[in-house]
Amino acid sequence: MLALPIITGPGGFGPSMLLFVFAWLFMTTTGFLLMEANLTLGYNLSLVSIAEKTLGSVGKFLAWILFIFLFYSLSIAYIAASGSILQAIILDITGIYWPQWLGSLLFTLIFGFILLIGTRHVDYANRVLMLGLVISYLILIFLGSQHVDFDNLIRTGWRYAFASLPILVVSFGFHNMIPSLAMYFEGDVKRLRITLFVGSLIPLLVYFLWQFVMLGIIPTEEILPAIRNGEAATSILRIVVGKSWINTVAQSFALFAIVTSFLAQSLSLVDFLADGLKVPKVGLGRVLLVILTLAPPFLLAFLYPTIFLRALNLAGGISAVILFGVMPAVMVFVLRYKRKMASSSFLPAGRFLLILVLIIALSIFALELAEELGWSLIPKQLESLNESVILHD
Repeated sequence: MLALPIITGPGGFGPSMLLFVFAWLFMTTTGFLLMEANLTLGYNLSLVSIAEKTLGSVGKFLAWILFIFLFYSLSIAYIAASGSILQAIILDITGIYWPQWLGSLLFTLIFGFILLIGTRHVDYANRVLMLGLVISYLILIFLGSQHVDFDNLIRTGWRYAFASLPILVVSFGFHNMIPSLAMYFEGDVKRLRITLFVGSLIPLLVYFLWQFVMLGIIPTEEILPAIRNGEAATSILRIVVGKSWINTVAQSFALFAIVTSFLAQSLSLVDFLADGLKVPKVGLGRVLLVILTLAPPFLLAFLYPTIFLRALNLAGGISAVILFGVMPAVMVFVLRYKRKMASSSFLPAGRFLLILVLIIALSIFALELAEELGWSLIPKQLESLNESVILHD
């Protein structure tokens, strides 16, 4: 959410919302495909086990590597963003300027300690933080909606809109929870279908309000510098509105958003590494796992403090589209048409849908690859963006 208004800003509100719906449809479809593969093989399997049983040792290895890459990319993004958010909060409260890396270090140490003392403490901390996240979001939407400039919302730049797809994809990435849901509901197809659909629809509605407010407040000329500097949307809001209630609530929301996501996925990475490396999650083993979880992303965030947006792009454009896009389609194809296994089909379409999913996933992967090679859809100069923007009367 902190990256979305910035990366979709050059395209404008209208194009970005159409792409939000597209990304939601795509990721919900691949989620249904993954669930079909899961239930066909049994509902007590992990994602890596599903990959191994359908795609062999190569699939298992690929799933393992992509999971690690995804988790680390997200951790790098969270730690990098936390530095600038804490820097702004401390400056507002005390008037003291902290280096960004010091904010990232403080963030990593505090919440790394919570990870260290155990899952139950992470659960309790996340409950309180999620409450803070919801409250600050609602207040921010209420206050921010009173300052929306509709001229900002009617600007469009379609040629730049598609650059946001890798981050949009990872914004709807719930697939790592599917095996756990299958086990929790004991393979109940009806309940799982409803859960996946409604559970993915709620973020779409939340994102819509968020985009409406943020793109309505942030002027176009602030967007490109934010992209170049890898800044979060709330940091730009601070520049636009200055010291105000909106800024205070926005910084609080940003911190809650980062921490809740960070704790959940870091705990997942601790469990994933414990299972993959066969390290016990107690005593020195847990200390080692927490260090392996947090030290590499902190080091990269320290060396590249503007990596926030790029890390999210890599997470979506490489890991998510292959792990949650390409692989579910291939898994279902193997089970349906190669092994002829009876399945609880979540979607009525056949081979055509699987091929379409593969084409879309590989296209997004190619888009991210082009970005990494320097062929970006986002203009390098601010003038380029201003000339491309169409302002409708």
